[in-house]
Amino acid sequence: MEIRHLLETDDLGAVSRVYEESWRAAYRGIVPQEYLDNIPEGHWIPYLRDGRSSALVLVEEGQIIGTTSYCKSRFPEYGDFGEIISIYLLPQSMGKGYGRPLLEAARDELARLGFQKVFLWVLEENHRARRFYEKAGFSFSGHCLQNHIGGKALRELQYRYCAPDHL
Repeated sequence: MEIRHLLETDDLGAVSRVYEESWRAAYRGIVPQEYLDNIPEGHWIPYLRDGRSSALVLVEEGQIIGTTSYCKSRFPEYGDFGEIISIYLLPQSMGKGYGRPLLEAARDELARLGFQKVFLWVLEENHRARRFYEKAGFSFSGHCLQNHIGGKALRELQYRYCAPDHL
């Protein structure tokens, strides 16, 4: 297993496929199925190219099986925080111990950028992800966002992590 920065030479279609397949698996029963079924191939490529965040990929036996993106908070009210925008694995790679090192790598990259406080958003109904983040030392901050995906109103919960010497 190798976790590294996304390279210009990487196949962005393969990275987008991680998002696409992960969304279909992780959000089944949460996001409307019609929406999940109609996510177009390559949907995340423009986001990977826009330069607003940094990305890491997890590579196993030459195949990109996971990805995470992070940046300085996109929300002015959390300006002294780093933000983990996403963390996704191919469905067949979920539950095999890849998520934790990928999450820690993003957190470490944010620490290198000077952010000891980190947050992320997780869908309220995504109980599996919430347990994962809680086991990794994140906790619900009490802050929420309303979002609409596929015509369904969904709440996102903010989870925060503070480095032990910054609690």
